[in-house]
Amino acid sequence: MPSLDRRRFLRDAAATTALVSAGGLAAGVATPAQAAPTPTAAAAPTARRKGAVSFRWWGTAGWRVDIGDRTVLVDPFLSRIDTGLFTGPFKTETPLTVRTDVIDPRVDRAMTVLVTHTHWDHFMDVPYIAKRTGARVFGTLTAYHLGLAYGLPSTQLSSVKGGEVLDFGDHSVEVVGSLHSRNPSYSVAFPGVRVTPPPQPATIADLPEGDTLGYLLRVDGGPSVYFTGASDVAERNLTGLAPDVAMVAMQNATTTGDYLPRLLAGLDYPKVVVPVHYDNFETALQNPPPVAPTDRTRLNEMIAAVRRISPRSRVLVPEYETAYHF
Repeated sequence: MPSLDRRRFLRDAAATTALVSAGGLAAGVATPAQAAPTPTAAAAPTARRKGAVSFRWWGTAGWRVDIGDRTVLVDPFLSRIDTGLFTGPFKTETPLTVRTDVIDPRVDRAMTVLVTHTHWDHFMDVPYIAKRTGARVFGTLTAYHLGLAYGLPSTQLSSVKGGEVLDFGDHSVEVVGSLHSRNPSYSVAFPGVRVTPPPQPATIADLPEGDTLGYLLRVDGGPSVYFTGASDVAERNLTGLAPDVAMVAMQNATTTGDYLPRLLAGLDYPKVVVPVHYDNFETALQNPPPVAPTDRTRLNEMIAAVRRISPRSRVLVPEYETAYHF
């Protein structure tokens, strides 16, 4: 993968309205982004100005967003269990084993959890996190019914479809109807929805896609950021969003036509594009993020495509648990 010159990235970004810093580094410092402070330290309200916000990538499409003394999680998947997806054979009967030893040190609090879809690598840790923190879970009707299946109270679950604008005071969340990517056979892994509460899921195959959403987070006095969880797009639903930053899932097959051109045009060519869902998410959460050889090629191609399609966009390839400020 071509190396990302962080000095140049931060210097150039400082000359635009899309200033990005990593882990509190000043623009122009050549040192690679450092690991973020522990969540508890990062959460201290006294350390933040009003409207300050930090974004930490947890691999796959997962994010921790700290807005003052509030925390929003997007697709938090930290257990990173081994299903054989990257080493073969893929085991659809893999048990859903929640790694509380990995989750607990990182999730000290959460106000809301935004779920793009309910595949295991996006949803399986959500019920435990919601029970641990009391966070309200937003997602599709399938996410709602799966939450009930795990014993979450209905008062902690909010079903959304797309089009909702949710006001949280110092930030808002707009829900966007989206699509899941297709594999080389033009199919979706574990398709289906849950229209009633099922038995509590036991294996990864018990967590279907369940429809897919995107989320636009707008922070008062801060950035607007669009989160994707899969690499397809209903571009007509993006009209008028125009985020400053887009967290863009890497495409894993060519069966979705013009994915990046349609997505970037629909988002009005964001100032910053952050590739996600490019890592081997069945390994420990340690930097540098592990990337399978074929996925490294796809990541290189994605970076080149973004620069060609949207030459004014900055491309930031994130590292795990590093605080980014946009």
